[in-house]
Amino acid sequence: MDAVVGFLSGLTVWHWVGLGIVLMAIEVAVGTFDLLWVSLGAFLTALFMLIVPPPVGGWEGQLTFFGFVAIAFVISGRTVFKGLRLRATSHPNLNDRLTNMIGQNGHATTSFEGGNGKVKIGDTVWLAKQADGSAIAHGSAVVVTGSEHGVLKVRAG
Repeated sequence: MDAVVGFLSGLTVWHWVGLGIVLMAIEVAVGTFDLLWVSLGAFLTALFMLIVPPPVGGWEGQLTFFGFVAIAFVISGRTVFKGLRLRATSHPNLNDRLTNMIGQNGHATTSFEGGNGKVKIGDTVWLAKQADGSAIAHGSAVVVTGSEHGVLKVRAG
């Protein structure tokens, strides 16, 4: 126990700065945003050590300050700053080939029996199912209205 107290009583500003840098490096590797807030708490604790004199700013005060600041930052990071986690994209359907096909025209390569059949869009034949109750015969024109579980939804068009 004396070794732990001896280590903690020897904490300097550079220990907190080093902890902040290590946590920031782990955050860059992992990308959770939670360690970002904890590392900012370590940097603020280093600042706390520079401002507050040793009786209050001893190791007990440092650990208490770090605990409160880290918890407050993580909670605010998950509530107030949760928008930082969301990535806005200009191409939301970039890797969703079926969603990109909505609105395209093609023709039925089979008659739709039981609501299921095949359609040709471009140079590819796709599994499809009827989006509405209209009858789709072999060779009739279709329009893609959506997709579900890898199957195109089509209507007569």
